[in-house]
Amino acid sequence: MTAPVGDEGPVNGERPGNGERPGNGERLGNGTPLLEVRNLAVYHGQLRALDAISLQVFPGEVYAIIGANGAGKSTLLRTIAGLHQPTEGSVLLDGRDVTQLRPERRARQGIVMVPEGRRLFGSLSVEENLQVGAAYARPGGSWTIDAVYGMFDWMRERRSQRTAQLSGGEQQAVAIGRALVANPRVLLLDELSLGLAPVVVQRIYGMLPQILATGLTVLLVEQDVSQALRVATHIQCLLEGRTTLEGRPADVTAEQVEAAYFGLAGAASAGQAGEGMDSLWPG
Repeated sequence: MTAPVGDEGPVNGERPGNGERPGNGERLGNGTPLLEVRNLAVYHGQLRALDAISLQVFPGEVYAIIGANGAGKSTLLRTIAGLHQPTEGSVLLDGRDVTQLRPERRARQGIVMVPEGRRLFGSLSVEENLQVGAAYARPGGSWTIDAVYGMFDWMRERRSQRTAQLSGGEQQAVAIGRALVANPRVLLLDELSLGLAPVVVQRIYGMLPQILATGLTVLLVEQDVSQALRVATHIQCLLEGRTTLEGRPADVTAEQVEAAYFGLAGAASAGQAGEGMDSLWPG
């Protein structure tokens, strides 16, 4: 039986943090984006995995990257985190170019990722995995190992247990905790729902308001479109390494999302009120 991974229920179409969405055409925050990607191109050998990708994430947003398998979503997050080096383009944090910084330097600047598949050290205990994240902590942040134990009340009692012995949901909670103790400014979440039961996914996403309340900004990759639409303040769809749709969930239709996701011809123009999303993307 999977232990609870969050105290709050699912976010039902409301903006995480205060339950409100920006007004029409409005973005959270103003001025300089907290995270900006400019004309990013990334190759895997001869394969162009990302082609001229740009995005702006403002403070307090939950910015979701959606798309099918092979769209380039994880490559984008890994490039932002410094695990891939772009052939073209740049990554900026609070207006400063961090494109040439190594991953550990970016983490200390405030860009921290929860990778796809968790990537925990299975032979280490829960607390030892959290200590790995704390070793790269950005100075001055409020997240500590004790604070993570406060969010996941089951974790303190099992802090000496090897993570290989945990369920998938519990491992995901430890992976999130490991990222939080690094005190990120931008938290990159790569496929949180992958391989997890729906009830566990809802509990994990139910933590977002609590995480955002500490001042974090979230950029997430999600193949579950319905889940992304529920929690995001802004979405961007990728297909074969290119952007096919971008906007607020309330401003795009189900047909537009479907066309962008699958590369269908004749997509309607963005900006119409979204209707019927739940019927198209059951979640």
